[in-house]
Amino acid sequence: MPNLPANSGFSSLDLAALLYFLAAWTAYGISVSRLSGTRISLSRIMDRHRGNWARQVIVRDNRVVDTQINASLQNGTAFFASTSLIALGSVLTLSRSGDEVINMFAMLPFGTVANRLTWEVKVAGLAFVFTYAFFKFAWAYRLFNYSAILLGAVPPRGTDLPESEMLRTVSRIAAMNVSAGSHFARGQRAFFFALAYLGWFVGPLILFGSTTFVVCVMWHRQFGSRIRRELLALGECAHEGPLDGRKR
Repeated sequence: MPNLPANSGFSSLDLAALLYFLAAWTAYGISVSRLSGTRISLSRIMDRHRGNWARQVIVRDNRVVDTQINASLQNGTAFFASTSLIALGSVLTLSRSGDEVINMFAMLPFGTVANRLTWEVKVAGLAFVFTYAFFKFAWAYRLFNYSAILLGAVPPRGTDLPESEMLRTVSRIAAMNVSAGSHFARGQRAFFFALAYLGWFVGPLILFGSTTFVVCVMWHRQFGSRIRRELLALGECAHEGPLDGRKR
């Protein structure tokens, strides 16, 4: 582990904890998007149902329900995008209260915040996490908007179109919705890891623990939850459709 300058306020343990945090975030994202078969994540199972939803759109006479579903997804994304901006503003406010907070953390048993530079760096890292989350939610909102346009462009039932063209219509809607869901999931993941990152303000050992806790909670929900087991029991991993390989 490289030695850090003595006046930087960071130790080798701080660097190790930060690298562990980044590695855990990256490894978890890869696992959710790449594991397949009986190890497939709940998110990828639901991606297949997004494809099933798209196939139902072209056989329905009335698509009001489909537009309402898409609107609800878009509204949920807008809520999280607004929340990420509020969180970002709060984090930037923290940078102006450094001296008081440094004294408070210094009195904690595991507190290691030593100077203003350390505080500013940690606050900047947290601001980056919420900025990343905002960009993901904002793009997901835009993709759900595009998905609504594609829904409106679906030809009426009974239109004399080649089957290949109808299949392309389904693929467009499903691909757009899967991509929107993927970016939304990444934004939510950033929120969870922001909670883990807060542990670093107390100390590197707390960051190790908070990161491990957050990963375990999210891993259980994606790979060990009851609803996932029930979906697998119904044969959800029997085969993988063409839309299942998309990253989350």
